[in-house]
Amino acid sequence: MRAAVIHAPHDLRIDDIPEQAFGDNDVKVRIGAGGICGSDLHYYHHGGFGTIRIQQPMVLGHEIAGTVIATGSGVTSVRAGDKVAVNPSLPCGVCRYCMEGCANHCLDMRFYGSAMRNPHVNGGFREELVCTPAQAIKLPADVSIEEAAFAEPLAVCLHAARQAGPLLGKRVLVTGTGPIGALLIMVARLAGAREVVATDLLDPPLALARTSGADRTVNMRSDPSGLDEYAANKGTFDVVFEASGSAVALATAIALARPGATIVQVGNNADAAPPVPLNVLVAKEITLRGTFRFHEEFARAVDFIVSRRIDVRPLLTEVVPLADAVRGFELASDRSRAMKVLLAF
Repeated sequence: MRAAVIHAPHDLRIDDIPEQAFGDNDVKVRIGAGGICGSDLHYYHHGGFGTIRIQQPMVLGHEIAGTVIATGSGVTSVRAGDKVAVNPSLPCGVCRYCMEGCANHCLDMRFYGSAMRNPHVNGGFREELVCTPAQAIKLPADVSIEEAAFAEPLAVCLHAARQAGPLLGKRVLVTGTGPIGALLIMVARLAGAREVVATDLLDPPLALARTSGADRTVNMRSDPSGLDEYAANKGTFDVVFEASGSAVALATAIALARPGATIVQVGNNADAAPPVPLNVLVAKEITLRGTFRFHEEFARAVDFIVSRRIDVRPLLTEVVPLADAVRGFELASDRSRAMKVLLAF
């Protein structure tokens, strides 16, 4: 089958790869669409991030959905012809963290399209994929596979929102309005936030942030003082989702958060860890929390997409054929032109 395989920075090829083994408790999915994620772009441009680097060719992709084409004799949850969103996370189920209900921290995690393990775990940018029944979340016939491919990034945002605690009536700041930031705005709105303010350095994603539910947007490049009013009286925001990975954005978040606020660090820049102004963090008794992947939130993300309580369709920029994957990755890298680019298989 054909697959999008990264060999080195800017060396993305459409390779023929062998079929996977298929057993009695497996589900075989014909992949229909896959979203290009920020981590895919890190592999494409830099060969990885932080200490995680590709050591051998690896199939990219983990935001995937498709149609079941075969099931093993022991599978009853889905059948051939069903549309499914595919959860890229496969925890071991038996380690300490899995047993504690923290499967996203599994010590033996197999996550699609990840070079954290060696040999690497190949991803879902391929024509066919074999997964477990638990990973294949059935979709209604009237929900598009393209929409379902947003389940993974939405699950990331739902887990981040859980880290923030209740959002009902809260004033929320979202820094960075890429796909994750835009989805965080939608999640905050759905959770009953009183006000949502969003920032970025580019106008096109800020325009989408407004259609996603932001009450106000500020371009911090063209209007660096645009948030100054929120710093009055020790700060304004009850919750901040920092989705850019920028040191400047984190410092701004701490300055604008009110005493007792929670900041959830969603963006991750492993190549330039941001310094934290600890004196302000301590004096304002701010809680700074990380957030990492998801677990049960994946099925909930599918529910929100299916019900259209979260409408991801405005975030889709273009669906690019697999044969044009390099063009798709270049487009996805240009935030002035693209929000979310999908590959079609």
